Amino acid sequence: MPTTKAAIFRAVNSPMAIEEIRIDKPGPREVLVRTAAAGVCHSDMHFFNGTYPGPTPCVLGHESAGVVEEVGRAVRYVKPGDHVITCLSVFCGHCEYCLTGHMSLCQEPEVRRGPGETARLSKGAEDLAQFANLGSFAERMLVHEHSVVKIREDMPLDRAALIGCGVTTGVGAVIHTAAVEPGATVAVIGCGGVGLSCLNGAAIAGASRVIAVDTVASKLQLAGNFGATDTVNASDGDPVKQVRELTGGGVHYSFEAIGLKATAEQAFRMLRPGGVATVIGMIPPGEMVRLHGPDFLSEKKIQGSMMGSNRFRVDMPRFVEFYLQGRLHLDEMISKRVGLADVTDALLDLNTGEVARSVIVFDS
Repeated sequence: MPTTKAAIFRAVNSPMAIEEIRIDKPGPREVLVRTAAAGVCHSDMHFFNGTYPGPTPCVLGHESAGVVEEVGRAVRYVKPGDHVITCLSVFCGHCEYCLTGHMSLCQEPEVRRGPGETARLSKGAEDLAQFANLGSFAERMLVHEHSVVKIREDMPLDRAALIGCGVTTGVGAVIHTAAVEPGATVAVIGCGGVGLSCLNGAAIAGASRVIAVDTVASKLQLAGNFGATDTVNASDGDPVKQVRELTGGGVHYSFEAIGLKATAEQAFRMLRPGGVATVIGMIPPGEMVRLHGPDFLSEKKIQGSMMGSNRFRVDMPRFVEFYLQGRLHLDEMISKRVGLADVTDALLDLNTGEVARSVIVFDS
């Protein structure tokens, strides 16, 4: 049977070893992809450090791009040689969410193999889970056809990988979930990969004022390259007060891109009357966000966003065009390029707060 090398997550906070595993042949609606690049995202870290529970053993990784090697007999959308971006918003195409244009909310189990079927990935007698139905910390991925989107071949795959999660999440939260309109004021809390993409999305949407909020000076400096017109260092004092002073009463739209109770509450408090706060970060299970009741009388709103409310087969090719036009800034987002063997260190680098994105680059 075919094999591939993958980083295997076996226990919380334990270094992942690179192991040779078995990868099955594509089923009727499955696609085998040779991974070219995989971003290292905070969502992977949430499972690696146990903040969110997940199955083990598992191949983590979900932000990736590659080249199709083989397709199942019923696949018509892609063929071997096509360049693709993967997306964790795997959709069935016929449930209520899909039919109303909310594919990122699709929960249908048919996009995964069932209990009676051979696992896509295994080692010896043990089956291996695929994080987000993808598992991109591996040289090859076996995925449902509805988890990939074709892109033009002149798009660099290490930058295309970033579009697979962080960019789509951040830009999508701005243009889809919140529907920021030209001339609006925006604040983004957290300037990692997702937050920087929010800033970039706000600039593309035509926001008049785009305020970056963080505690790391180097990230705030980087934020200017992504469209921030102003920066607020939360280490210098209450960020809510600073944002409200900058805008004369608060922003129209705020975005929380860290995943903390405190910053979600700050996002709500820095709104002007009628403003909308969008929480993108993965707040740990059990955490409760507290809001000031009278604020609702001024029609302030708070909402969540799942993968930027994306329609990824429409959105991602458009984001590729934005990049090639110089409007979407992906080069500046890559802090470092590493090999698969460095994946654990790349995850731990996220704890420093200094890294926007590390990208695992696979040999051709």
